[in-house]
Amino acid sequence: MPKRLNFTDADFETEFQALLTKSREEKVDVDEVVADIIADVKVRGDEALADYTRKFDRLDVESVGLRVSEADITAAKSACPGDLLDAMSEAAKRIRDYHARQMPQDMSYEVDGTTLGYRWTAVQAAGLYVPGGTAPLFSSVLMNAIPAQVAGVERLVVTMPMPDGESSPAMLAACDIAGVTEVYRVGGAQAIAALAFGTETIAPVDVVVGPGNAYVASAKKQVFGVVGIDMVAGPSEVTVVADAGNDPAWIAADLLAQAEHDASSQSILITDDSAFADQVAKAVDSQMKTLAREDIARASWDAHGAIVLADMENAPVLVDRIAPEHLELAVAAPEDMAAKIRNAGAIFLGRYTPEALGDYIAGPSHVLPTSGTARFSSGLSVMDFLKRTSLIGCDADALRRLGPGALKMAEAENLAAHARSVSIRMNLE
Repeated sequence: MPKRLNFTDADFETEFQALLTKSREEKVDVDEVVADIIADVKVRGDEALADYTRKFDRLDVESVGLRVSEADITAAKSACPGDLLDAMSEAAKRIRDYHARQMPQDMSYEVDGTTLGYRWTAVQAAGLYVPGGTAPLFSSVLMNAIPAQVAGVERLVVTMPMPDGESSPAMLAACDIAGVTEVYRVGGAQAIAALAFGTETIAPVDVVVGPGNAYVASAKKQVFGVVGIDMVAGPSEVTVVADAGNDPAWIAADLLAQAEHDASSQSILITDDSAFADQVAKAVDSQMKTLAREDIARASWDAHGAIVLADMENAPVLVDRIAPEHLELAVAAPEDMAAKIRNAGAIFLGRYTPEALGDYIAGPSHVLPTSGTARFSSGLSVMDFLKRTSLIGCDADALRRLGPGALKMAEAENLAAHARSVSIRMNLE
């Protein structure tokens, strides 16, 4: 059963804090194993990838090929239903349009003979990790690849595990729709190592993005610094703030949409109406029985789900403490409540905006900060694939104006060469 909390109870703070700090990730220490895999891939390259793929995915890439051919991608796309391809194309169009609006502008200005500014440039190559898991998350291909493409990344590389050589045709179709032509049949920590350090077949990239299991997360942490990464993603989550003006069945469906992702996912309802909370809980139990992934959803709801009774004035405070990946505001004035909230990966406004729209077709990337990291980080965007370079230029007059201050500071830091590099240009040597 989900945890029930009431803001007016004496022990609420203790219970709420326990909810926030409870770990939902499997307690496994994989760092040492991952370090060995990374070291092995660095030394043995393709040979190591072949061995690990044979061991973990039961696939002989030496016979079928490490790289997915363009013919395979074309065939996979042809195998997809036309209406699904139409939906994916519409999603791609919306994702591209949204992220194009994020692109920053270069800036330059002059002041007292000094030219200052900055420019934005894309990284040359990005590695996009697409997890295997228990569902064919082809939407993740679109949500990772299109922001990179919009940013101007020239080379997009997708790695995806294909257990037993099988992959949903939609996964490769999404690669084609997103403009990705370089796809490899490899997953896990070994894929992250290949993207970071390169092998005989896979050239290294500059940035690695995309979610994965504990081994992938550990690998991303360990290669950070050699390459950039987007984030270290944890189990997915949703918080729904809903008043009694909602249909309980709608809210139940939203909570289950998150719970069916994974047994470690979390769904939290915050409401100010006890009777409505009971109705939602009953609807969750009823709808749960109709799900193909009932076992997963039930494990998530029972172990990590929560229903919190609190007045709507305090709801934003609780939301900020949760800092959820996804936040639904199914209330009468969602924009007003959203203005009071600081910490959330994505906010879904109003009763007709289920989080599932954001997973697929709304526009913003669904790669979002989890586990409370929305306190300090943002969802995937074009910014994950861009670098900002400062521009500084002086003429002789500007150097004469700025030089004395620089000299004093360099001398105070006992850095004589710094001082000389300025004074020599001012004929002070």
